Amino acid sequence: MHDGESEIDDPNFFFATNGKIDSSAELNATLEHFFSDEIKDDNSSVCRFPARYEWLKEKLGAEDFPQGECREYNKVFHRVDPKSVTLVFPSAHINSPASMFGHTFLRINSSYNSRLLSYAINYAADANTETENGVVFAIKGLFGGYYGKYSLLPYYEKLKEYRDSEQRDIWEYDLNLTQDETMKMFRHIWELNGTHSYYYFFTENCSYNMLWLLELSRPSLHLREYFNYQVIPLETVHACASEKIIQKVNYRPSKRTKLLHYEKLLNKNNLQKVLGLTQERIFWSQIVADESITLEQRQYILEVAVEYLEYQFSKGEIKKDDYLRLFHSFTTKRAELGSGKDVEIETSANPVMSHRAVRAELGLGSVGESLRTYIGIRPAYHDLEDSNYGFLRGTQIEFMNILLSYSSAKEINVEKATIISIVSLAQRSAFFKSFSWRTKFGWDNDYLNENSNFYGGIGGGYSWGNEMAFIYFMIDPLFYVEKEVVGALGGSIGMSLDKYKFFNTNIELTHRFYSSGEEQNLVKFSQGFRFSQNFQLLFQYDYKEKKVQNSYYNEDSLRVTTRYYF
Repeated sequence: MHDGESEIDDPNFFFATNGKIDSSAELNATLEHFFSDEIKDDNSSVCRFPARYEWLKEKLGAEDFPQGECREYNKVFHRVDPKSVTLVFPSAHINSPASMFGHTFLRINSSYNSRLLSYAINYAADANTETENGVVFAIKGLFGGYYGKYSLLPYYEKLKEYRDSEQRDIWEYDLNLTQDETMKMFRHIWELNGTHSYYYFFTENCSYNMLWLLELSRPSLHLREYFNYQVIPLETVHACASEKIIQKVNYRPSKRTKLLHYEKLLNKNNLQKVLGLTQERIFWSQIVADESITLEQRQYILEVAVEYLEYQFSKGEIKKDDYLRLFHSFTTKRAELGSGKDVEIETSANPVMSHRAVRAELGLGSVGESLRTYIGIRPAYHDLEDSNYGFLRGTQIEFMNILLSYSSAKEINVEKATIISIVSLAQRSAFFKSFSWRTKFGWDNDYLNENSNFYGGIGGGYSWGNEMAFIYFMIDPLFYVEKEVVGALGGSIGMSLDKYKFFNTNIELTHRFYSSGEEQNLVKFSQGFRFSQNFQLLFQYDYKEKKVQNSYYNEDSLRVTTRYYF
């Protein structure tokens, strides 16, 4: 209940016609149904609503409660075998705007030794994101245009979806819920089966509903109180950490992470042999018989060929018959080469150690000879100038980022007012020929005049990198709205040095061609220092070519700001 009103929107969830807004009426109607003359089988009220049944029985201290023969419920209960709960966080998907916030769902652990045989509880919008228009999906998701629904699936199916098909690392946070609390959660899930509620991208989304289930299982938790106007998946992990219910962390690298690691172990020629094997341009016998290749490298070639083959199959890039045939050949011949060194993939930075989503900043600087004080706020979520520790490299997603300045001339200026900015700089490699892109809409003061003007643009390009840094090249069609709309085409080259968690460097050089016939150069440089998880010191230098009354001049600005995340 929220302010006396249930957050379930499906009328089938309630016995009373006004049960959504009147808990007393719903309580009386529930008791009336429980004690009615209905046949107490799988379709009866006591079997459909086991959470209510157990709660009322406990609160009333009743020993003569009506008994039901709930065969289907008992069958599923024994199959799921609820023992404990794990919060699962698939990290961001670098080339999917709908997935760049990440996702959370719950795993109900059983007594089986393998967690893969456990079951996952997921909540998602009832929409096909592969066929639905992306803009339509975003708008409908913002305004409750979809129903949200729960699903209970084998955990290995969710791993296949997120870790293999969508290339997302998986973080598992074991929670300290007891077996009784886990059983209580299962009973609530059973009641919600087949019901719906309206799905809202920022509020009543996947992560919010997982918090709701955790609070139902342990009423002393107040996880939803951490959120008011937005519920970001990673922030729900932070909330669980703040409530001290995380007791163990496990990391499952994605297929992409594994393949990128193998790229470091194979030389360039042998990487090409892997591609040749999977494309059947060369055959395994040539690899096995080639003694000019060390045994270890031959082992790696066949191991990587298997991993890459599985990746291609998960993406639908190879037919099933071809996949099975090649998979059998590669694994058989790899086994014949004997055991090798275990390939240990370094654990990425734990997302729970990343900075929080809301950012406030305060700074001092100068624009030309004018001294300025800066103040800014950003509700969400991360940009390239923030420390990327715990975040997916090369990604940025911001909403409503506002930066104001107060000059020595006692003027307040809007330096930027970003409505939305999304960046995906996916580094290309031997196995991943990724395309980089970015989009931004809002106000900034990068245009030729002295004012902040409305800006919009969508650009694309490519990025390459190593462990130390990455570079990128982008072409950005864009427009500014001054007195009229002015189109432009920008070309940028940039570099980000981000290996170390305690500092990060960003440089971008841009040349723009405007539809008015004018040209402009822009230079942006920033140096950030991460002093703690939620505190950063940032030095920035901007160079902009400007024009006033047909006279061109260069504008240099310097500023130092402190950023606090909460």
